[in-house]
Amino acid sequence: MIRINLLPHREQKRLARQRRYLALLGIVFAAAVGVVVAGYLVLEARISTQDERNQFLTDENTKLDREIAEIERLKAEKDALLARKQVVERLQSNRSESVRIVDQLVRQTPEGIYLKDIQQTDDKLTLTGYAQSNARVSTLMRNLNDSEVFEQPLLIEVKAAQVGNQRLSEFNLSIKVTRTLAVDPEADKNKQGGAQ
Repeated sequence: MIRINLLPHREQKRLARQRRYLALLGIVFAAAVGVVVAGYLVLEARISTQDERNQFLTDENTKLDREIAEIERLKAEKDALLARKQVVERLQSNRSESVRIVDQLVRQTPEGIYLKDIQQTDDKLTLTGYAQSNARVSTLMRNLNDSEVFEQPLLIEVKAAQVGNQRLSEFNLSIKVTRTLAVDPEADKNKQGGAQ
């Protein structure tokens, strides 16, 4: 017996193909949406990670800024202390300077010179006094120049003066006091280290 299919089989195949196509389209759409969502989540995770890193770097920079400010403050304190130390060392090294100056003045002053006034300003000494003659003032200047304590005597003024019943020469001269340089132990170490 012959079977004849009177059902619309072409229509069923077309509907089946259409369903498969829509199902495949839905799967592709779902996959595309999944890829987009996954990409968004990955980018969002990377952005949040980078934000955390940026925040960490900002916090560390703030800490470093505070530490740098502290270091600068400590350097300023150190410089101030070193300046004070140098002043104390200079005062200590020049403590006996007045005694040396007076001792050398007594030793270098020739006979016939009478000192009336001695003033010191930093490393400059101003002498005022009387001399029996101008030659004695010249001798005083030579003696002071030859001294290890004084240098560069400069005659400011010589004039005739009447003291009691004597005619004397009143003089005014300035000299520079030679100071011994304070030795810096750190500078010596640096020089020795550089020489090696």
